[in-house]
Amino acid sequence: MQRTLIKDTINQVGKTVKLAGWVHIRRDHGKLIFLDLRDKSGLMQLVVNPKVSAEAHTAANEIRNEFVIEVEGTVKERDAKQINPDLETGKVEVEMTKLNILSRAKALPFELNEDTRKVNEEARMKYRYLDLRSERMAKNLKLRHKAATLVREYLNKAGFMEIETPMLTKTSPEGARDFLVPSRMQPGKFYALPQAPQQYKQLLMIAGFEKYYQIARAMRDEDLRGDRQLEHTQIDLEMSFVQERDVLDLVEGLMIYVAESCGKKILTKPFPVFTHEEAVKQFGADKFDLRKDKDPDTLAFAWVVDFPLFEKDDDGKLTFTHNPFSAPKSEHVDKLMKGEDLENLRAQQYDLVCNGFELASGGVRISDPKVQRKIFEIMGLAPEVIEERFGHLINAYEYGAPPHAGIAPGFDRLLMILANEENIREVIAFPVNSSGQTSVMDAPSPATDKQLKELHIKMDLPKKKKS
Repeated sequence: MQRTLIKDTINQVGKTVKLAGWVHIRRDHGKLIFLDLRDKSGLMQLVVNPKVSAEAHTAANEIRNEFVIEVEGTVKERDAKQINPDLETGKVEVEMTKLNILSRAKALPFELNEDTRKVNEEARMKYRYLDLRSERMAKNLKLRHKAATLVREYLNKAGFMEIETPMLTKTSPEGARDFLVPSRMQPGKFYALPQAPQQYKQLLMIAGFEKYYQIARAMRDEDLRGDRQLEHTQIDLEMSFVQERDVLDLVEGLMIYVAESCGKKILTKPFPVFTHEEAVKQFGADKFDLRKDKDPDTLAFAWVVDFPLFEKDDDGKLTFTHNPFSAPKSEHVDKLMKGEDLENLRAQQYDLVCNGFELASGGVRISDPKVQRKIFEIMGLAPEVIEERFGHLINAYEYGAPPHAGIAPGFDRLLMILANEENIREVIAFPVNSSGQTSVMDAPSPATDKQLKELHIKMDLPKKKKS
């Protein structure tokens, strides 16, 4: 007999089925034993009656929560008083005739039938595979899958191509520290894990693909907080032969499609637009929450545009506001090339905010190599440094670069908002904890002497202070 998913038993009253899954709850009512069985599709109440099967009843006496079992039995309608309206399968139950224990479970480190947010972080990360069995966490990952599917549906229909870009690449200025990977074959040299696929997606525009997207992994060695992880996922996209408003319209449609398909309401359509200057003046920051009542099922999207092209770093030097590839507004190009009024120049740079979070950042890109070199010069980069770090991109501009623009909504942050969670760890299968320790596996961890030798690396660790 083939296995039946629990959700498919609803219309099989009177039939014999085979089910398999985890024991969610065991309840002993004297001679009758009740088991709630869980598989990926839902929950089913099982009844073990010694008069129907003494063998199954004997086996059921051994069972604890989270045992993995396989059962056969007859689907029966519940008595009217026993119907559970909160359960999709609440009108039926399975009277068991056979029970086979496939795998036993030790005593659990924490309860899975309760909200695991109450469990301490160390235990949740160590036993993340158990944490993910809880109803809330399983629901969050199902939502993640649904949202990713919706994103792909929308962008595919809009004529985009999904293209993967490398994970081993070269350092790129994105505002955070790079994770470096030593090269065994080229001693003393390092790859960088991508903070974003920024330069590759611009190269894809030069390659002529016109509409690119990728649900991309990005890594940034930065301090952690509730909406930030060392590695995150973004909906990375780029378009050729477009203006700023084209990108805003596309992403606006994408956000509405995903949010409404996931049962959310949009506060204002079309999304309101604020200049950076207006946002700072009105809200005191460039990210804000437009909701008067903080209803979690209502999303308040807004655009922030016209960011400053430059800002001062900690040393008082001019640097890029978002990234050095953002194009100045067309009316400011002349001043840029002359080096005039630099602090007041504005970029074709835009952010999408939602319920107080920055959800996406993007911009019209520079496609003129002269303008790109000028940006780097203003940042204080010497010509040889520009060539070493960015020569590949600037040289590509010389072979017919179309005007292009893009954006990268944060997928984890979007899911956090859709799931009404307060931390993106709740919508990621295996996140790191607040100190950067990985789930389940003990990383970061020391490298062996053999590994270090192969990579031509010598460790110079700080000496421990004597107590």
